[in-house]
Parts: sequence; C-alpha cells; structure tokens
Amino acid sequence: MQKPNDLAFYDLSADQWWSETAKIYALHHLNAPRFEYFDRHVADWQGLTVLDVGCGGGFSSEFLAKRGAMVSGIDQSRNCIAKAQEHAVKSQLAIAYQHGYAEALPYADHAFDVVVCVDVLEHVADLNQTIAEIHRVLKPGGIFCFDTINRTFKSKLIMIWLLENILREIPAGIHDWRKFIPPQELTTLLRSHHFEEIEIKGFNIFGETMLDNLAAYWQYRKTQGFQISINEDTSVMYIGKAKKAIAT
Repeated sequence: MQKPNDLAFYDLSADQWWSETAKIYALHHLNAPRFEYFDRHVADWQGLTVLDVGCGGGFSSEFLAKRGAMVSGIDQSRNCIAKAQEHAVKSQLAIAYQHGYAEALPYADHAFDVVVCVDVLEHVADLNQTIAEIHRVLKPGGIFCFDTINRTFKSKLIMIWLLENILREIPAGIHDWRKFIPPQELTTLLRSHHFEEIEIKGFNIFGETMLDNLAAYWQYRKTQGFQISINEDTSVMYIGKAKKAIAT
C-alpha cells in the first residue's frame, strides 16, 4: 500500500524538474496566477529579502529573482536543491539555496521581508513549528504569502481520488488528506503566533463541479495553462497572506 505524504517523490523527480514535458512542470504554470494575488500585498519585490520555504527545484525562487528580489530557497530534498542550484547558474540568477527543513529554518531572527510558502504546508511534519519558524525569520511587519489545500470531502475527491488515483497527474501517495488544513485552523494558528491582517481566498483551479474539474483538466492538457480564479470558494485550494505584528 502506498504511504501517504510520500516526499521521496521529490528526490526521484528532481532531474525532471525543469523539463517542460514532465508532469511536475505543471507547478511552474501556477506562478503567474499566484503572484497576481501576492502582488496585491507586496507592491514591489525589487530589493526585498525573500525566503522560499519548500522551494523544490526553484520555480518560485527564479520567478522572484527575475523580479529583483534577493531570494533564499530551502527544501528538504537535497536532489531538488542541487537541481535548483544548477538551473539558477544556467539562468544567471543569484539565489542562495540550501538543504533544510521548515521546522528548523537555518536563518537569523528577522532576516526576511517576505516568506513565500506554496504547495508545502500540507506536507510539513509539524505545522505549528513551521509557522513559528516562519514568524521568527520574518522582520516585524513582514509578509507571509502562502497557499495550501483544505481538508474537505471535495478536496479528497479531486486531489486524491481524481488527480492521483484516476488521472495519475499527481503521483499516488504524494498527499495525505489528514494533513490538509482547514482555513479556520490555519487562521487560528497564525493568530496564535502573532500574525495579523490575515486574508484567505479561494485559489480555484478546478471549478465547482466534477464536470468543471474534468473540463479544467482537459483544458490544461490541451494548452498547458490553467484558468484560475481568486474567489471566495476555499473548498479545495486556497491562497492567502498574513503580516507579522510589529509589536508582539
């Protein structure tokens, strides 16, 4: 039986990270719509110190570096970090990558203006400790940008049953539904760690019905693009931001 939340996939797929024909490259297409939302809260990335937690092979890190941010990236997969470093050199981008874990970030207190964490919170071993570490490394008033997956019947149906088990677009076992995070749970956790001005929106890739989901899937297969909307429907995926309180 496949072990849930099997992160060995990332080590095994690292060599294909930047291949446009690999299934993992779908994550690359999420950057533009993600940052359309994040840009509402970070008007200008030029010169900001930014940490990409769970950077994988570097999709978001390179996206940010090209916009003038001073980027550091960290990931639990040594193979992904090696591929990210290799690709950054080819792209002539100065990105400080290192191996490590979200629960024990190897950075000084108040080191970053922004922390970005996408497709990651639903995988970490200790969510509470991860949020504590992100808070620690942010400067007072710094911004935490994130997205993750809600724990609902619909998310189980789409993310695991449909995308993993039926369509095989996501490797079987990559997700553990029990680790998906209801927005209210994450909001409560953020507040307990002195984050404020928390905003959460639906990050809607799939539409509302199963027919919508299949249509979105075939649209992606045809065009390699997603029709993503930011709305109030957080039933599957959601995106958000929080600000570290200046005085805690």
